[in-house]
Amino acid sequence: MQTEKFQFPGSDGQLLAASLDLPEGTPIAYALFAHCFTCGQNVLAAKRIAEGLAKRGIATLRFDFTGIGASEGEFANTTFSSNIGDLVLAADHLRKTRRAPSILIGHSLGGAAILAATSMIPEAKCVATVAAPSDPSHVTHWFKDQIPEIREKGELEVSLAGRPFRIRREFLDDIAEHRLTETVSQLHKPLLIFHSPTDNTVGINNATHLFVAAKHPKSFISLTGADHLLSQKKDAVYVADMISAWAMRYLDAAPAEAENIPEMPDGVVVQETRVSHLQQMISVGKHRIIADEPVSAGGHDTGPGPYDFLLAGLGACTSMTMRLYADRKTIPLDRVTVTLKHGRIYAKDCEECETKEGMISKIDRVITMEGNLDAEQRKRLMEIADKCPVHRTLTSEIKIVTKAAE
Repeated sequence: MQTEKFQFPGSDGQLLAASLDLPEGTPIAYALFAHCFTCGQNVLAAKRIAEGLAKRGIATLRFDFTGIGASEGEFANTTFSSNIGDLVLAADHLRKTRRAPSILIGHSLGGAAILAATSMIPEAKCVATVAAPSDPSHVTHWFKDQIPEIREKGELEVSLAGRPFRIRREFLDDIAEHRLTETVSQLHKPLLIFHSPTDNTVGINNATHLFVAAKHPKSFISLTGADHLLSQKKDAVYVADMISAWAMRYLDAAPAEAENIPEMPDGVVVQETRVSHLQQMISVGKHRIIADEPVSAGGHDTGPGPYDFLLAGLGACTSMTMRLYADRKTIPLDRVTVTLKHGRIYAKDCEECETKEGMISKIDRVITMEGNLDAEQRKRLMEIADKCPVHRTLTSEIKIVTKAAE
């Protein structure tokens, strides 16, 4: 992964500091990330999510809002509306220099801002929020006892996360005007909501309000055990994994995006992500799939294991072969369900096996057929199941040629 540092003008003309995390090769898509209130682009959650997305082929722009981090301007001069404006200009910068963002991501108040900015970024195909409040004015609870004094004096220095920030009356007035649930109800974009039931900063009820307000397609993922800032690396990595897998469904549906998906080498490419000890990225053309092992085997359980994929290949091939045959023969087969399990048995317990010593692999395959089928049709379909190409490959002699890449 490489990171480009640059600046672009914000909503009030001040230069904003930004980072663009790029994957190796041509990006599949571009994402725009909005950080939490008073945080900055280098907060661990933002950096780790952007890094995780880059390893899955998605470039991510993250930046400091006006008056935050390395960006110019005074924080006291900002409002929720100016943050929205900064996001729109960040998307415009991407549009002019690379490609407009098709994925929008926001953390905490950044999640609220990204939802409010979505309608002004027409190229956006999907939106994800992490620990976002359903009402932007939720942030005022951190200095609620000082609100009367802010309104009286017009401006006051408050302590947020141990750091001093100046809050003005204009900020309070502006943030009170935004009705986020109304905005979400008219989003007209696929929405993925992440929230932890143990978030002590923005309660889980906020996720409920956003989810209820949103129209389908909408999804919710619980970040059980995570804190508000996703301070544990595994939580941010998980969010990146889920966003990349979820977003591909909607990026594929967009012709303009699909045309820009880079060609991959023929066959299946498997590469370590280096996000965790055993996690792998599987690339099959434009498709991306995560492989891992369960925690008990030394992995992080972020994806299916190698044998899961083996069984999935056999199950998919079995079902497809039966479907093609049933359609060709006009057999009233409504649905096929294939359940598979891999195990090991002693060779001596397998009478029909040529191997008689040691252990051998055994795959149990249970096929459920739905439909108004007679006994003869069911029998024939079961015979066809054994004729699927993957089944034949697994039960015939296989030669695997391995060589080092030049």
